[in-house]
Order: sequence, then C-alpha cells, then structure tokens
Amino acid sequence: MGIAGRDRGPMLGNPQVKGVLMVRRWTMRIALAAVVALGVFALACETGDDEGDGGEARGDTLSIINDRGELKCGVKQTQPLFGFREADGTVTGFDIEFCKAIAAAVLGDANSVEYIDASDASTRFELLNDGEIDVLIRTTTITASRDRELGVDFAQTTFYTGQGFAVRKDSGYDTTSDMGDATICVQTGTTTEQNVADHFTDIGLTYDPKGGLSADVADAFFSGRCDVLTADASDLASRIAVREDSADYKILPQIISKEPLAPGVRDYDSEWKDVVNWVVHGLIAAEELGITQSNVGSMAANPPGTAIARLLGVSYEGGEVSDLGFGRVNAQFIQRAIAAVGNYGEIYDRTIGDNIPRDCTLNALATDKSVQCPAGEGGIMYALPYR
Repeated sequence: MGIAGRDRGPMLGNPQVKGVLMVRRWTMRIALAAVVALGVFALACETGDDEGDGGEARGDTLSIINDRGELKCGVKQTQPLFGFREADGTVTGFDIEFCKAIAAAVLGDANSVEYIDASDASTRFELLNDGEIDVLIRTTTITASRDRELGVDFAQTTFYTGQGFAVRKDSGYDTTSDMGDATICVQTGTTTEQNVADHFTDIGLTYDPKGGLSADVADAFFSGRCDVLTADASDLASRIAVREDSADYKILPQIISKEPLAPGVRDYDSEWKDVVNWVVHGLIAAEELGITQSNVGSMAANPPGTAIARLLGVSYEGGEVSDLGFGRVNAQFIQRAIAAVGNYGEIYDRTIGDNIPRDCTLNALATDKSVQCPAGEGGIMYALPYR
C-alpha cells in the first residue's frame, strides 16, 4: 500500500529516510549533468564538422584546387557548340569557356584545366559527389530534386532553354499531337526523358521511346531509326547546324519545359559555390557595363566609374579597394576571367551565336533595349549587384 500524503511528515523526520532521499537527489543531479555535458560535446563536434544543417561535412574545394594547381571541370564532349572534343583532342564550346574563366579567376591561368568527360548523364553527378571533378558544367538543368536529393548546389544560370522536338521536314509532324505511336529518340537518365513521358501522358498519346546516350540517340535519329529526336532546343539546334543536310530538318516551335542550365558544385561548400556563382555574374555584368576582353586592361587602369572599378577589383579616384569577402581569390578575380575569355556576350557570339540566335530570346540581356522584340519576348539575363 502506498503512503498517504498526510503520513509523510513523520517519515521525513527520520534521519535514515532523509539520507536516502539526499543520495537519490544527488544521483539524479549527476546523471542530468552528464547528459547535458554529452549533448554540448556532440553539438560542438557537429558545429565544427558541418554547415549546421544536417551533419554534412563542409568542403574546401578552393584549397584543393589551389594545392593541385589545376581545375577539374566535368564537361560534355559529345555536343557541338556546347562541349565537344575535336579531332585534335581539344575540347571546345560554350560551357568550356566558363571552365576557362573560373580557372583564370582562381589560378590566374585559363589553361590550368583538366576536362573530365561527363557526357554520360547517368554518372555526371557521381563524378561530382565522388570528388572526381570540382565543378560540373555540361548543359545540366537546375531542378528541385537534384538540388535536394543529389547533393548538388547550383550557380547562376548560363543558358536558358526548353525541351523541343526535331523532325525531318517531310515527316508530316507539325506538333506532338501528330506523333501517336511515333518512335522518339530521347537520352536516358535526364529530365528530358521524364518530360516527354509526362507530356505524352497529359495529351493521351502513346509513343515508342528509343533511349541511350546523347550522341547515340542523335545518330539513331539522323540515320532514320526513329521518327523524332527530343532534347533541349539548344541541343537540337547545335546538332542540326553542323550537318551538311541541315536543310532537311526542322525544330518544331513547341516547347514543353523550362530548362535553365547552370554550373553545379557539391553541397556544403559555400565558399567555392560563391566563387563559381560570382564569376558567372561577373561575366554578365561585364557585358552590361561594356567591358570586353580587349578593353578590360584599360578599364582597370582608368575606370570610368565606381561600378566598373569594383567589378575589376581596382581603386576609383584613390578610393579603397574592397574584395567583398573574396579574400582567397583576391579582388581582381573577375578581371582575370574577363581578360581570359571576354564577357558573356563575347562567349556566346564566339561559340554558338551563328547557330542559335540570341536576340529576343531569354538569353539576351534584360538591360538591352536596342532590339525591338515582339510582345512577350525578350531577355532575362542580368547580373546580380556586385557590391
């Protein structure tokens, strides 16, 4: 039987009972203190090893690159105009120029790059997460699942595109509604594969998918083994443009997705992500400000205003130079990138401009009002404030 509350007074007056209770209280206090101490220790360990959100280890890719003396850039080597290995072994294209810009910014040498083949879409993120590459720049779309599930952190978009369809001009296909039971070539392991499946489900048609690597499905389409090739419209344009029989093909005006392409780095490596991100923004800002590969030296020597001086990491009329927190790459890292490859517009014109027009597309500068575009069309490309 339990002891009623009214009966506890006499018991508590007993010295033996008092002693037992005091021992119990001290035991409980010691145990509680031990638990708190262990919690504080665990928190201190976590705080030292991660970014404070999930226990993931922090990276220091910038130190690794500086120690190595070379940037490892994961690129496509099978897509003309964007990332392509030429017969002489060199790798050329729009994405390649951003690898050079980052190497120039960080290492002072645009040639200090090892181009790692990331053409296989199914393994590109493994290369990044396994540390085989420092940055992935190969027509990769920013998506929520990649950002959250694959350990990828994306920088500023370098090219806006969308998924389209290429057909032979004599095919009779004018829209996807005409493609019931068509054989469609699509690269496996990509957002393209999911988009086309969703689209045909939505319009209530069946189709015969023919998958494989990007170059393989393109070859299958051009050799007549499938009726339609679907990919980013930029990819379709680049593949058709380099063919002698390019006049036999057309890209349908129908676009079924948003595909913002951007460099990717590993999660929990904010300093390195900031460098990659602001190199891209810096190249866009250079075009906005009229800084080119040919005039960047004179602009740096005699900047016409504070915005240009700040971007190029130099003083304006004797004022202080601020590195804006980029101390480990020094204040002139954007200047080095521009000197190596030019501004965003120069990169675009040099690599893809003859084949994929820029005027009145999303990739035109938002600040460019010199071209009159139809209502609803125009550029959205602009740099975030560099200040």
